[in-house]
Amino acid sequence: MASRPVPLANPNVAHLYERFIDNLRARLENPKIDRDVLCRDVLTQIFYGEDARYPELIEDGSRSVGERMLVAQLDPRNVTLEAEYYAECDPVRYNRVKPLLWLWIQFDHSPLGQNVHLGVMLRRLLAKHVFKHCGEGIRIFRDVEVSFGYNLSVGDHTTIHRKVLLDDRGEIVIGSNVSISDYANIYSHAHDIEDIERVTCSRTVIEDGARLTYHAVVLAGMTVGKNSMVGTMGVVTRPVPDHHINVGIPAKSVRVKREGLRGRDAAAPGTVPRVVQE
Repeated sequence: MASRPVPLANPNVAHLYERFIDNLRARLENPKIDRDVLCRDVLTQIFYGEDARYPELIEDGSRSVGERMLVAQLDPRNVTLEAEYYAECDPVRYNRVKPLLWLWIQFDHSPLGQNVHLGVMLRRLLAKHVFKHCGEGIRIFRDVEVSFGYNLSVGDHTTIHRKVLLDDRGEIVIGSNVSISDYANIYSHAHDIEDIERVTCSRTVIEDGARLTYHAVVLAGMTVGKNSMVGTMGVVTRPVPDHHINVGIPAKSVRVKREGLRGRDAAAPGTVPRVVQE
């Protein structure tokens, strides 16, 4: 996705952001670090200031019950997340990433989370320690939600915009140079029609260069092919071939990109490539 550079007006503030990220990176790379304590202390710093100490805040009887409850939420061990209740959740793997997911969620809900410059750096760092695979140069905007995180792979230079849901209960593999627009949903599990408690998990793949536009939905087990595109509010219920543009509910192919027509029945210059009949 094309973008323009937006420098910060104050280089000293940019340096503060870099110090924050570098410090967090160093702590995450320490194999002996307690991630629950790390998350707790970083959130305490963000919401209560550099000198605040979580144990003192939570034990301060002069604070109201409501405030002490809010303080308790800074420690991921005091909260449960929806994914923990899923039958296919692996507690060992999930407990390792949960503190970083909670830090990610609460950062996004803080004033800092509205800052694109800082937010992209933080999410990129956390993704490398949460995802099964995280490529270089990815950009993730605020309020992106994942289920487990550890069943999610993302390639190089992929962009994931606001309010995207990545349901990696089965597995999601996202390639390089993919663009996922606001409010898109990608699933890797499905419920049985007769018995809602019966869940089937599948591997869902978004291949290199694919684009999922606004509010697109990809159902479990589907593949969205290379350099393809799913139109706004399209619902993918069948595989999308390479270079095809699929739209509608359910999404059907309506056009093939020129790159996909080269060497076959390429349209003449200036004409619209053929509509694919299904």
